[in-house]
Amino acid sequence: MANKKHIRTKGKLQLSKYFQELNIGDSVAINREKSINFSFPKRLQGRTGKIEGKRGKVYMVLINDQNKEKRFLIEPIHLKKIKTSEENNDKGK
Repeated sequence: MANKKHIRTKGKLQLSKYFQELNIGDSVAINREKSINFSFPKRLQGRTGKIEGKRGKVYMVLINDQNKEKRFLIEPIHLKKIKTSEENNDKGK
């Protein structure tokens, strides 16, 4: 896990990432945005989970942590969509 951003992106926020809309059931990867200063749990960095719901502007993400399901409230700027819920349903057919 790198502690710094690339020099050209330092201090910048991607507004498209900040205002992204995710759907319930989407698979997401958790990737900390380094330009926002707050205490982000290091154990969540690089994890994947599913969107369970939305509370205000943050998303509730379901993550399996050592055979236990845990729910975390995470801002959308720290989330990257992996698969949509429709892609998951198509594979099951």
